Amino acid sequence: MLVELFAVMAPVFVGACLGFMWIRLGHDYPVDFVTKLVFNIGTPSLILASLSGADIDAATFGMTMLGTLMVLTAMGLLTFAFAPLIGKPWRVLISPMMYPNTGNMGLPVVLYAFGGASFVFAIATMVTVSLVQFTFGTAMASRSANPLKTLAKTPTVYAILIALTLLVTETSLPSWLDNTVDLISGFTVPLMLITLGVSLASIQARNLRSAVGFSLLRTLAAALLAYAVGYWLALPPMAHSILVIQMSMPVAVFNYLFAQRSGREPKFVAGLVFCSTLLSFIYLPILLALLR
Repeated sequence: MLVELFAVMAPVFVGACLGFMWIRLGHDYPVDFVTKLVFNIGTPSLILASLSGADIDAATFGMTMLGTLMVLTAMGLLTFAFAPLIGKPWRVLISPMMYPNTGNMGLPVVLYAFGGASFVFAIATMVTVSLVQFTFGTAMASRSANPLKTLAKTPTVYAILIALTLLVTETSLPSWLDNTVDLISGFTVPLMLITLGVSLASIQARNLRSAVGFSLLRTLAAALLAYAVGYWLALPPMAHSILVIQMSMPVAVFNYLFAQRSGREPKFVAGLVFCSTLLSFIYLPILLALLR
């Protein structure tokens, strides 16, 4: 079991360490460019490559997205209970509370822990988190932002609509297009991991004691809520396990960027990202051992 868990976590750890060491050695890394490349080209290609011809019905995929949305909503509401315990305003905590790192870290962990057949459920949770984060989250970070306009400019939305259409109609992409998106999607997960390491090396963490406390509380709450929601929705066992894993991922790096944009204690949020990511290498193997 320990050997299997090490095989799952090692690629994630090594990929993040490559990015971390790259920055520490003084090399440049175009975070903005890579983030846009992954979000606008890599992720849509990964969605199409994973879902095109996948052995999953649209209803199951939709229920997984619904379960993710329910957990996100519950976590948002829990923020008001957690804020007095942490001693921070709810506006500072709501984004780190709601949005786990289902992309940079969640997708690789699920891929190596559960295999390619389970990847579609990880995609479902990541897409839902991304859509909520870049609509509601963007609106929270900037009052002038228009969530609908942001949604319309998000390529992931169109990728998921095309993929669901293919699932419902039981059709597949033309061979040339299928091969193309499969090739392009190949860079997405490695770049996600390297960018995660780069981001961790670039942020300055503060208030680590309260960050550790928040990370532990958030992880426990997310895992329990995801388990309860999955049970209530009667999700298939694989989808249920992946919902729990994905919602238990550490605080997403984008929360730090949103905190910087809105001026809501970015150094504290940086501590949350840093501590929760380090702690995840301890608690994720335990969680995987329980769910696999």
